[in-house]
Amino acid sequence: MNKLIAQIMKFGAVGAVAFVIDYGLLAALTEIFGVNYLVSATISFTASVVFNYAASMRYVFTHKEDMSRRREFVIFVVLSIIGLLINNACMWAGVELLGLHYLIVKIFATAVVMVWNFVTRKIFLDADR
Repeated sequence: MNKLIAQIMKFGAVGAVAFVIDYGLLAALTEIFGVNYLVSATISFTASVVFNYAASMRYVFTHKEDMSRRREFVIFVVLSIIGLLINNACMWAGVELLGLHYLIVKIFATAVVMVWNFVTRKIFLDADR
C-alpha cells in the first residue's frame, strides 16, 4: 500500500507539471492568439502528453521488461488519445452546454482525465501492478 501511495504522489507531481504546460498553453493560445478553445485544448493537451510520457515512464511507472519501448509508446499514445477525447468532451459540454468559462472547465476536465490516465497506465503499462 505504501508503494501505491508513493506512486500516486509521483504521478501527482508529474501531473502538476503537465497541467501547468497544458493550462498555460491553452490560455496563451486562446487569449493571446485567438485560437478556438477546443483547438487550443487539443494542442495544449498534446504538448503536455509528450512531457507526461517521458516523466511518467521514467519516474512513476516501472517498465515491463517483456514489452518493447515501441509497444509501450503506442499503448501510451492510444490511452492518451482516449484521454484527449474525454478532455475535449468535457470542455465542449462545460462551455457549450453549461455556459462555463473554458479555463474553469479545464480544471474539471483535467481531474477526470487524470483518473483515467492513472488507472489505465497502471493496468496496461506498469510492471508493478
